[in-house]
Amino acid sequence: MPDLWDVATVATQFALYLGVLAAAGVMLCAALFRLDRYRGLAVGFALTGLVAAGLSFALKGAALTGDASGMTDPEMLGLLWDTSPGVALGYRIAGLGLIVLGACLGQVGIWVAVVGAGLAVWSFNHVGHIAARDDLALDAVLIFHLAAVAFWIGILAPLRRLVTTRMDLPRAADVSHLFGRIASLVVPALIVAGGTLSYYLVGSVDALVGTGYGQSLLAKVGLVALLLGLAAANKLRFAPALMRGDERAAAHLATSITLEWAVVCAILLATAVLTTSLSLPT
Repeated sequence: MPDLWDVATVATQFALYLGVLAAAGVMLCAALFRLDRYRGLAVGFALTGLVAAGLSFALKGAALTGDASGMTDPEMLGLLWDTSPGVALGYRIAGLGLIVLGACLGQVGIWVAVVGAGLAVWSFNHVGHIAARDDLALDAVLIFHLAAVAFWIGILAPLRRLVTTRMDLPRAADVSHLFGRIASLVVPALIVAGGTLSYYLVGSVDALVGTGYGQSLLAKVGLVALLLGLAAANKLRFAPALMRGDERAAAHLATSITLEWAVVCAILLATAVLTTSLSLPT
């Protein structure tokens, strides 16, 4: 049974993924779709990411000392700051800080926040299984994969706000239609990128079905398939109906987005387990 430290590490990593990717995604979507009422979402997710980033760094200090004292030991944390986790933390502080600043500045700060989003996503290039391989091509695939995931996550909360406000339904129809057009290009590339990363991490079919890491990865793939099904329903059924002025489609789309959020959280939790608690197949 997992101990308290394992649970804390997974929970913190989950919050880190959610905070960074959602904050970055909200800002990307705000810039692309000229969204309103995104600032509270962006700041909330960014602050979640900042807290999680700090806790994640402190937990690494505890792992080095073997007890909770490492979380606040200046000497240990100073040594850790000079390693890749410290570099990643620096990018996260800078990136998420720029998102908060840009969101508070309003429209004039939106591109400041977009730069921050890029820095925050780039931080994942310095830690983790892919970073350990020191392969520039894989690093590029990882960053594209994370940026595409952030884009997908980032539209969910703003779009749900639009479809649940009667006066915003025409705007919701336009945003959902445009997002669907962009996603029809981004999602296939996202799937290819995810498949490429999985292949290099697992290495064989035997490892995929015969190891804990591979089986957990298969469970994650199943969740992604479910998410794709929900997204297909949105694009092919609910969004076109909303474009035709069918107000009932708004309620269906809001429910579908809620379900998407649940599946996204399950995927991020599975990813947190894969990156913190399971070893790669040998």
